[in-house]
Amino acid sequence: MPDLPRSSPLGDIHVALGATFTDFAGWSMPVKYSSDLAEHHAVRTAAGIFDISHMGEISVRGARAGEFLDATLAGRLSALELMQAKYTLLLNERGGVVDDLIVYRNGADEYLVVANASNREVVAKALTSAATSFDLAVTDVSDGIALIAVQGPRAQEIVEKTVGLDIVPGQASLAEVRYYRATAATFNERNVFIGRTGYTGEDGFELYVDVRDAAALWSALTVAGAPLGLVPAGLACRDTLRLEAGMPLYGHELGTDLLPEQAGLGRVVALAKDVDFPGRAAVEAGAPEGARVLVGLVAEGRRAGRAGYAVVATDGTPVGEITSGALSPTLGHPIALAYVDPDSSAVGTQLAIDVRGSRIPATVTTLPFYSRKK
Repeated sequence: MPDLPRSSPLGDIHVALGATFTDFAGWSMPVKYSSDLAEHHAVRTAAGIFDISHMGEISVRGARAGEFLDATLAGRLSALELMQAKYTLLLNERGGVVDDLIVYRNGADEYLVVANASNREVVAKALTSAATSFDLAVTDVSDGIALIAVQGPRAQEIVEKTVGLDIVPGQASLAEVRYYRATAATFNERNVFIGRTGYTGEDGFELYVDVRDAAALWSALTVAGAPLGLVPAGLACRDTLRLEAGMPLYGHELGTDLLPEQAGLGRVVALAKDVDFPGRAAVEAGAPEGARVLVGLVAEGRRAGRAGYAVVATDGTPVGEITSGALSPTLGHPIALAYVDPDSSAVGTQLAIDVRGSRIPATVTTLPFYSRKK
């Protein structure tokens, strides 16, 4: 008998809100509450509140924690300042992406590694195995943490107005927290860790809270945000939002057979650091000649290419494949991410997407498709 999907600590709230659910990485998660388009537009114009408690959190503690992460992940994590975050990668020896991660330095000798839900156990195992020669503790703390994201131009105002959520004295106020920085707060007398990060292309915060307080914090945020246009938002609009922002999704744009440079993430790998790490030699050797690279595609009309659809040259020659695609709610035309042959990857190249037998003209464009107004 197959395992039943896990329920979020906020599952009862989603049911009460009338959410539609899907099985995502072994979790029963809300796809939408009312309309995925309405939720998408709310995030772009006001704010949306997301349950992302399916993400994995792994604590790394010890005097050599930064040194350990430098030797295990692709980035230079020892250089992080206190309460700073960094986007990084866990690679295999072939240079393929095992997972893309966000790492926070949340203490002098402590880091929090945030992994994708589908890779939580893989990342925890890899870190634990690599830590055997270091005197530190690697602990998967995911089951005790709920993660709530508030994203949109009114996110800061909403979080600031949330009753019972108080910044710890001496910590940075929300207004002082820059992008990819964090601060500490309390709610119900327990710690809340707040990062100015997100996966929507908008301003916003991700709040790490004790599972015992998750429902109460969600409710308090909802009350604070109701007059400001805050709506509950599901995975469907989260996907179109991140696609517009040109953000990769593991299993679509990233995988164990893809090098960072193919995905446009070569800059994430810190080859300048004087330490070996898994995949370094393969990254230094570079992608094989002719290896496909990730590009953005824009098309006219209303028919969007979807993952798995073929990309062809104007003469019909296959040159690539769509990894993610949608009719952009913000821009009003189809957009897609695709891996294509290098000689078809230049901005302005005219291609076509095979949409169920019809060729839809598409043009290679710069990423992201959408950038918020600062």
